[in-house]
Amino acid sequence: MALSTDLGFVVLELDARRAPITTCNFLRYVQAGRYTGGSFFRTVVAETNDSSNPIDVIQAATAAGSDDPGFGPIPLERSRDTGLRHVAGAISMARDGADTATSSFFIVVKDAPSLDFGGGRNADGQGFAVFGRVISGMDIVEDIHGSPATDEQLETPIAIAATLAGEAPQACGS
Repeated sequence: MALSTDLGFVVLELDARRAPITTCNFLRYVQAGRYTGGSFFRTVVAETNDSSNPIDVIQAATAAGSDDPGFGPIPLERSRDTGLRHVAGAISMARDGADTATSSFFIVVKDAPSLDFGGGRNADGQGFAVFGRVISGMDIVEDIHGSPATDEQLETPIAIAATLAGEAPQACGS
């Protein structure tokens, strides 16, 4: 699976075995073309955010400006259960509360254990759902992370020109 951005390609390896719900959710947005024309719009830099639970991530959203084109939110696959961790290169779903994730996702730039189950980044301690990792293009992720931003919003969002996916895993019903 690859994301073609204004700055280059980011190639992802998704983990449908350990995070099937989250992986299949992400792929249904890909297959519906919802990320094409979307963008990386947010960069969070440890030095400028929650000092007790700092993180370094970039976040992307769908083209429609809506997190949900009618698919609905998914159950949270906690890192406690999947064994996946928020290490550099991990891809994870954004959420407000448990079981609220739809399409917005983020990529971890530097290890961020505060995003895992039991971590302090969310008041509920449930963490976020990791569902894969960057296998090529971390330099592009770092370039996006270092782009000019005001209050975590990229001054010029980095467009996702296309998403390139192979066949959906068997876990996704194909």
